Amino acid sequence: MPRTHDVIRLPMASSTPSIARTKLAGFLTVNQVPASRIDDALIVLSEMLANAVSHGKPGEDGTIEVSWAITRGLLEISVRDAGEGATLTPIDFDSDSLSGRGLSIIGKLTDRWWVDVSEGTRVNAEMSLNARA
Repeated sequence: MPRTHDVIRLPMASSTPSIARTKLAGFLTVNQVPASRIDDALIVLSEMLANAVSHGKPGEDGTIEVSWAITRGLLEISVRDAGEGATLTPIDFDSDSLSGRGLSIIGKLTDRWWVDVSEGTRVNAEMSLNARA
């Protein structure tokens, strides 16, 4: 039976999104997730990690925590860094914007997302694994 949960620690580096996407793609493929949802999940993870690497703070060991789990047809993705006091809200952007799209993209591709600042900053996103219409 395939694993339904993974937690990994990765360095806070520009290579981290690529490493994490590869691991998540393998996890979702083994769990027979539809390709369209894998694509969406990889975009969501990339945006979450780009925000953490750009704006967050690594833990004492220089890493950030990335996790995902499949429960009752839902995928939950979580990225936690050691930063404190972050206010994360999507901002309006236009086609000329060079940044600031991440949270809006996450909001469009997931069923819901939220932030927990009880231990650093943890951004969570939840999405159905059913193929999108």
